Amino acid sequence: MQVLVCTQPQHMELKDLPSPSCKAQEAMIRVRRVGICGTDIHAYGGNQPYFDYPRVLGHELSGDIVAVGDNVSADLIGQSAYVIPYLHCGECRACQRGKTNCCQHMQVIGVHRDGGMAEYLCVPADHLVTSRTLAPEQLALVECLAIGAHAVRRSALEPGELTVIVGAGPIGMGTLQIAKSRGARTLVVDTNHDRLAFCRDVLGADGILHAGDDDLAATIATHNDGALADIVFDATGNPGAMQRGFDLAGHGGRYVLVSIVKADITFNDPDFHRKELTLLGSRNATREDFETVTRLIETGAMQPTAMITHRGTLAEMPTLMPQWCDPANGVIKAMIDFDRDPQQPH
Repeated sequence: MQVLVCTQPQHMELKDLPSPSCKAQEAMIRVRRVGICGTDIHAYGGNQPYFDYPRVLGHELSGDIVAVGDNVSADLIGQSAYVIPYLHCGECRACQRGKTNCCQHMQVIGVHRDGGMAEYLCVPADHLVTSRTLAPEQLALVECLAIGAHAVRRSALEPGELTVIVGAGPIGMGTLQIAKSRGARTLVVDTNHDRLAFCRDVLGADGILHAGDDDLAATIATHNDGALADIVFDATGNPGAMQRGFDLAGHGGRYVLVSIVKADITFNDPDFHRKELTLLGSRNATREDFETVTRLIETGAMQPTAMITHRGTLAEMPTLMPQWCDPANGVIKAMIDFDRDPQQPH
């Protein structure tokens, strides 16, 4: 089978390797779609925490189940599925408390172990979620959107709260859609005018703000009777933006860091205490968050495929990946399509 290996930062190689075989309690999928996310971009660029090379990237994936190992029902064969890529131990304190998303011994497919940029992949069968209604591209985007669903759930968002999402990439767009489904008033902040317009015109953000505004905090306050945001979500992956986010949250507010970076984040302690802010980290997602996203897509409340701007085949990736990582090319969400005709435009 063909496998795309990230051998070192900014270098990918297409290799022919033996197809895998299922172990007990595993199932094999023929991969059909892989979404490219910030984790893949950071890993490709050499900026991803918890990462070693060489590695097969890809954790936003969908495919068809083609084989199963011992102790797995053969009824799964032929069904389409997406993958929950977070392999938790089930035994640590976090897992015992239901926080499988931050397992002490977490292994993430495509990060800690090889992922979906391959024609076939074996995964634990209980991490496959089948669907008879969602298309391959929808299935491949569930994980991306579940990140936002988990962040919103962590925030304990209530209807009517002013929610500011900083960062209009796919994670921010997912967070926006989940927040809207919970009844939030939403403002999106970014430096990219096109992405901001997309969030307003396609995804229904109540307002958009350019991050370069002279007094962003004062502008936010005009939307909340003079108060700052009730909840701020950071989805930028930018240390400077993450630090500035503290200044956008109002008294009694919550600040949720969805992004992760190789950096120290600092804040002014007197201001933090004066506002009595709640600071939350949000990592990965749980099955509950995946199920939330699946329901919203099935009912039409989320529009995941609208985010897809670029597509390519596995064989094209050594050339396409550096292009997709360049902000000048306007990528919102890129997708590897294993069914795609290579002659089609990207």
